[in-house]
Amino acid sequence: MAEDRRPIVSSAHLADGATPALSELEFSLTLAAAAYQRWIARCASAAGLALAPLDVLILHTVRHRDRAKRLADIALVLDVEDTHLITYAIRKLERAGLVATQRSGKEKLVSATDAGRSFCARYRDIREGVLATAVAADGPDGPALSAAAELLRRLSGQYNQAARAAATL
Repeated sequence: MAEDRRPIVSSAHLADGATPALSELEFSLTLAAAAYQRWIARCASAAGLALAPLDVLILHTVRHRDRAKRLADIALVLDVEDTHLITYAIRKLERAGLVATQRSGKEKLVSATDAGRSFCARYRDIREGVLATAVAADGPDGPALSAAAELLRRLSGQYNQAARAAATL
């Protein structure tokens, strides 16, 4: 029975409060985040480049809709507070020939190069062949994935608000 199930947590001292399920979720997020980061790096490697997960996420963000992106917008979309991490990753991607930068007034714009678009296409093909087909065959289905994504976005807002509150303590 689901009611007899003990939550799987990594910090029992956090699970004995008002919402034990929150500790279970946090442990699951930790595992999911580690698995996702590992997947990004391994998929990038299979696509031909040894890139850090943030590098890959930035490249995909820059590639999105094939429009040049401002550094501030990349940081906002990826929810990265430390903009120096974005700047450093963009320099690495630029040295690798995957992105190009240009100035527009005081702002730096980043766009994907042909090599960057080719890398994204290889990454997509590997993702489809290795991950997407497995998820399509074994689940969860599209509506369940969308519901999970919506839940995670809501929780992200709650965690961000809690972080702001904690910073004022």
